Amino acid sequence: MFKHDNPLSAAEIGTLWLTYQEKTLILRVLEYFLEKSNDQEAKNIMGMLWQELDYYVKLIEKVYESEGIVVPNGFKKEDVNLDAPSLFDNGFDIMFLRILKEVSMGMYTINMNMAYRIDVMTIYEGLTVVTHKVYKLATLYLLKKGVLTLPPKATLPKSTEFVKSKDYMKGFNLFNDKRALNHIELGFLHHSVETNNIGMQLMTGFAQCAKNKEVKQYFIKGKELSKKQIRIFEEILLESDVQFSATSGSTVTASTVVPFSDKLMMYCTYLLNGFSMVGGSFGTFFMLRNDITMKTAAIVKDIYFYGEDGVKLMIKHQWFEEPPQMEDRPKIINNKK
Repeated sequence: MFKHDNPLSAAEIGTLWLTYQEKTLILRVLEYFLEKSNDQEAKNIMGMLWQELDYYVKLIEKVYESEGIVVPNGFKKEDVNLDAPSLFDNGFDIMFLRILKEVSMGMYTINMNMAYRIDVMTIYEGLTVVTHKVYKLATLYLLKKGVLTLPPKATLPKSTEFVKSKDYMKGFNLFNDKRALNHIELGFLHHSVETNNIGMQLMTGFAQCAKNKEVKQYFIKGKELSKKQIRIFEEILLESDVQFSATSGSTVTASTVVPFSDKLMMYCTYLLNGFSMVGGSFGTFFMLRNDITMKTAAIVKDIYFYGEDGVKLMIKHQWFEEPPQMEDRPKIINNKK
């Protein structure tokens, strides 16, 4: 451990807490997928990641304990059922792992921006290296197995051009053709279809095995939300004569035996909702055709309200661990003994 003179800031306590929640969740997911996998290369990737994340989880615990801060509950052995049959087939484990690493990349960037102590910065620096390595290995594995679809190929630019008219941004044009998609828009649309295909399958699997009826209905609603997004994005692509299929190549089995606790599945969905909102907002800003901007903005709104319903459901069942918070000064000041 690094020597330091300053206590952890509120921001550092909070980001470490959030990192602990995410990492303990991923550890439980990896334990299940490792138990069910029959592909040695996939097991090597997941096993390596498990060891790395377990190291950093213990490191966060040491940082908290050295500061006299209570260690979060996170997700424990009771949140995973290793005896449950396979819920997914054909490379879904690595495909889902790749999505989780996309979430991690975004989180580490934000967390590093709020880190001031060298030991905290070193944790995020190390986790970033691990994440990039695993993401690369997962992508190469999925391409080799044929379960990951490449983005569409396009005509290569031969010269540079500047936009000459505000019409470049017009997508609501009843009498003239809309301009073709630019390559940035095409990339975001492909990625959105790809991630929502995974999300649709994940929600289907979660809905099949959820114990609580309200939770089951929540996952069904999530599945329909993913399907809605896929339809919208594929329609935009087809209008520009872009035909492709960004399917994951994996399937959901017929198992209804629960591999994860409802608490874990709900929190996993909560994390993915956050990733979808941030990614959707980021993509919307760089979508220069206003019809696409309006559609993606509406989707972000749908994701927000869906995520809000999920938080309310977790609070109702006391599954949402409360993040560390500042003292309630007005309450302390007005407290009469």
